Amino acid sequence: MATTKAPAPPGSRRWAALPFIGLAQLMIVLDGTVVNIALPSLQRDLQISDGDRQWIITAYTLAFGSLLLLGGRIADYTGRRRAFLIALLGFAGASALGGAAADFEMLLTARALQGGFGALLGPSALSLLAVTFTEPKDRAKAFGIWGAISAAGGAIGLLAGGALTDYLDWRWCLYINIPIAVIAAVGGFAVITESRHAGPARFDLLGVLPVTGGLVAIVYATGRAGSDGWGSAKVIGLLTAGAVLLAVFALVESRVAQPLLPLRVIADRTRGSAYLAVGLAVIGMFGAFLFLTYFMQVVKGYSPVRTGVAFLPMATAVLLSAGGLTTRLLPRVPPRALIVPGMLISSAGMLWMLTLEPGTPYAAGVLVAQLLLGFGAGMIMPPALDYATHGVDQGDSGIASASVNTAQQIGGSIGIALLNTIATGTTADYLSSHAPHGPSPAIARQALVEGFGAAGAWSAGILVVGALIVAVLMNTPRPEHRTSPEHAGAPNPQPETPAHRV
Repeated sequence: MATTKAPAPPGSRRWAALPFIGLAQLMIVLDGTVVNIALPSLQRDLQISDGDRQWIITAYTLAFGSLLLLGGRIADYTGRRRAFLIALLGFAGASALGGAAADFEMLLTARALQGGFGALLGPSALSLLAVTFTEPKDRAKAFGIWGAISAAGGAIGLLAGGALTDYLDWRWCLYINIPIAVIAAVGGFAVITESRHAGPARFDLLGVLPVTGGLVAIVYATGRAGSDGWGSAKVIGLLTAGAVLLAVFALVESRVAQPLLPLRVIADRTRGSAYLAVGLAVIGMFGAFLFLTYFMQVVKGYSPVRTGVAFLPMATAVLLSAGGLTTRLLPRVPPRALIVPGMLISSAGMLWMLTLEPGTPYAAGVLVAQLLLGFGAGMIMPPALDYATHGVDQGDSGIASASVNTAQQIGGSIGIALLNTIATGTTADYLSSHAPHGPSPAIARQALVEGFGAAGAWSAGILVVGALIVAVLMNTPRPEHRTSPEHAGAPNPQPETPAHRV
């Protein structure tokens, strides 16, 4: 098995690298929410039609979701630090292009470029974290911080997006990425040590084509399901094509000498359970952001800035859970001892949405749901991300990181489409039965709340099923009983040579 050239940087150097790796992850998470907040403003400014509006989001998700696996392998083969720096600068350039967009086509191009560079940045950042922190206690702290950023960044993005849109201009929702990327790139260049796959860099082009096409088809199908319906010929055709292409990809990967995604990476029960946990957890998180945002803005009449401020308790709960309880327990208990309770707590938060009414006070409704969701997410994400990359040969760290990013992207896309279908269907049924000749504003608000509650109940059920699956499959022992990387096939890290640096 090919190994990797990976240094063992001193402790202070490792921890100095973490803020810049974390900044990159924060930028990716922020970008997913701030642009959504800015969408109405940019649509008016650039005179984008309602039919074309969705492509501002879809262009990013298609490029990001379909290129993640390729981005992970590029990071492994060309050097994770190098890929990290190139992706940061590329993302900054794409953000500058989008902020300066004069028309729809220019903005669409920028968003696709953001997605492409994001697909390189996400896996390279997570794989750098995985190969930099190898001791259980250090990994627990590092992945606790990373998990907190991943889970809380969305709430921070809502606040940032609202403030930038209200007080400056929608273009700053894109320009804000530039200073973040530059700081992360300069700091990363100074303190991050290079690591890469030591074997020959042979890209599996036969695998790239079907997996990219399959992921494009699935992500696009889920995006169309909200408007066309899950039973439409277009959506069914796209999902079928995606499934066939992914089956072809699996067949190719089982036969080529150097696969894009070695099946050993995803066949492991622990890693597979971790991918599942991440994919299902984002359904709850994305669903909460979407429906609680609509509840506060449409039903309660909150401004974008007030909505962002109202989400801060969720971010605080994530930080306290991930950075406090989870970080302390992760080196001492099996991962499912954190992930399973976290999923159940998050499901309780989604169920709390059933109690929402148009007149429900913030403290009795939204706040309780947020605290439960945030605390649960803080228990899920750090161990899931840790074990998603643990035990792989370090030469496969990039592709393992890309796999968990793909699980997150696909889970989020399918989850949002499914929950949105449930919510809109429930709302329509309520309106048809309570106001067949046209709703009053009060009935319209109540109909929306009924839809949000139904989506929350389904999301809670998905999380409970996920908790049961993780409880059965993830039978990994406590960290001190895990096989160390040295005994799992990865070499002892070797000192860096000048040739390893960009």
